[in-house]
Amino acid sequence: MAAVRTALVIGGGIAGPVTALALRRAGIEATVHEAYTGTADGVGGQLTIAPNGLAALAAIGADEPVWAAGQPMDRTVMADGRGRPIGEFPGLPGLPPSRAMWRSDLYRALRDHATAHGVPIEHGRRLVGVDEDADGVTARFADGGTARADVLVGADGVASTVRTLIDPAAPAPRHVPLLNFAGAADVAVPAEPGTAYFTFGRRGFLGYWLEPGGRTSWFGNLPHREPMTIAEARRVPPAEWLRRLREAYGDDVPARDLLRHTPPERLAALGTLQIMQSVPRWHRGRMVLVGDSAHAPSPSSGQGASLAMESAVELARCLRDLPDAPSAFAAYERLRRARVEKVAARAARTNAGKTMGPAAVAMMRLLMPLATRTLLTPERTLGAEQRHRVDWDSPVAVP
Repeated sequence: MAAVRTALVIGGGIAGPVTALALRRAGIEATVHEAYTGTADGVGGQLTIAPNGLAALAAIGADEPVWAAGQPMDRTVMADGRGRPIGEFPGLPGLPPSRAMWRSDLYRALRDHATAHGVPIEHGRRLVGVDEDADGVTARFADGGTARADVLVGADGVASTVRTLIDPAAPAPRHVPLLNFAGAADVAVPAEPGTAYFTFGRRGFLGYWLEPGGRTSWFGNLPHREPMTIAEARRVPPAEWLRRLREAYGDDVPARDLLRHTPPERLAALGTLQIMQSVPRWHRGRMVLVGDSAHAPSPSSGQGASLAMESAVELARCLRDLPDAPSAFAAYERLRRARVEKVAARAARTNAGKTMGPAAVAMMRLLMPLATRTLLTPERTLGAEQRHRVDWDSPVAVP
């Protein structure tokens, strides 16, 4: 029997509710403590849950609400800014399609599922300190309250407070010089349902897919040298951002039509991208990190949320099977670190492609047909990532 019976989960975004659900399935009572006083409905852009993320959710009985929240994507098409094809990637055989959705829809699906299954979620609980002793860990919050449990899990994102409590010298998130935008256009551009399109224009990258009901969901990146927070990006009026975006994308296809039909209220300016550098310490004593607080690859990976779900399930599995928190945390890191850092490295290479100039895009058009038949087949590039499964029913071995 595992010694851990209770857990505090810090952070109520995506990783937090999944972690609490996984811990509950492992027989550990978990409460989620979220810093913000309100929910995150309507916050964020789009993301994709890959087959490996769906499998992690299925292991803890949390996949059905996510299936319902998203759209199946079983093909990817790449093109240049003039609409000329560069390459095409089908989904991997034998796997279900990825699910594309707005982050707010994923958040709501997971939050509702967690609360329906008895997970308490407390808002307005901003962590400011932790006290550990031989019997447990006590979290101190900005509102003056405290909470106590056997372990504390930091699921509090790239700006993690728990990470700095574990290691005051821990690295901060790294700025990626790309502005991030998301929008919904009131137009159905020529596209096939179930297909994600990636276009490389003269000055920026843009992806899109059709939504039910005639809209097109799109997301874009523009080069931007200086860091910009989400708060700073939101201080710029959406109409002004749309003006700048129309100027930057110019006559790129279909960016010009998508931007022309995107009303200001359906544009999300998300600031510059942030990713985590390799975090030296994932755990200390009774504290451990999960999700973006430990490993936040660029959104270019298409794996950020899926890796967080895997890690949540793997952590719960280790706490279920090993005799104490230190041995469980060490096994968890051993099972996860190499995988997440390999995905992060691939995403960093993908980011470089989003800032290519016209000459590089033209070269990619020439080389991609051969590359997709040899070095860049879907199986070679994504097979190891998307076919990965956390074996919930298999006991974790002591190293």
